[in-house]
Amino acid sequence: MTNGLLGKKLGMTQVYDESVLAPVTVIEAGPCRVVSVKTKERDGYEAVQLSFGEVKEQRLSRGELGHLKKHQAAPSRWLREFPKVGDVTVGQTVKVDMFKKGDWVDVVGVSKGKGFQGVVRRHNYAGGPETHGSMFHRAPGSIGASSYPSRVWKNKALPGHMGDERVTVQRLKVVDARPDENLLFVRGAVPGGVNGLLIVRKSKKS
Repeated sequence: MTNGLLGKKLGMTQVYDESVLAPVTVIEAGPCRVVSVKTKERDGYEAVQLSFGEVKEQRLSRGELGHLKKHQAAPSRWLREFPKVGDVTVGQTVKVDMFKKGDWVDVVGVSKGKGFQGVVRRHNYAGGPETHGSMFHRAPGSIGASSYPSRVWKNKALPGHMGDERVTVQRLKVVDARPDENLLFVRGAVPGGVNGLLIVRKSKKS
């Protein structure tokens, strides 16, 4: 059908994994409905579009609502595409039972936004002396390159916006899966805050 599904981060807790107390992230994974199936003949590529998280109709645009109604799907907050694996039909449901204890997964999410940050916070600069009279504490320091090229090089580590970007954490172990509750327990931390959207897929490095 596909190699993953959509979920929502619920928070972190601790569980015993093989007699070891392990930190785990609890994910509400699915159920996801197959909204549409992309084909090479019609779309130029193969993919499966999944929906997750029901919402009121007035929270969607007319285009989004029309797309969902066209495929007899309920109003959904999120739509994402996954690679097509095997046979799949519109209307099918993808549940968390596609994962089991001991599997390895990759989790994709949007990291927490930190706003505008300086070089000490953003790039781990050491900074200058903290003593009186130094006049150089948390500044980036010299960034020029003399008369040539008379500009700042691209990709220079400088202050700027930090966080709020797509992050993929690879090869996390599935500690437990509870299909009856749509819950997935993965060892370690995943990007984003509570109630943030997550993409959970089978690991490429398993």
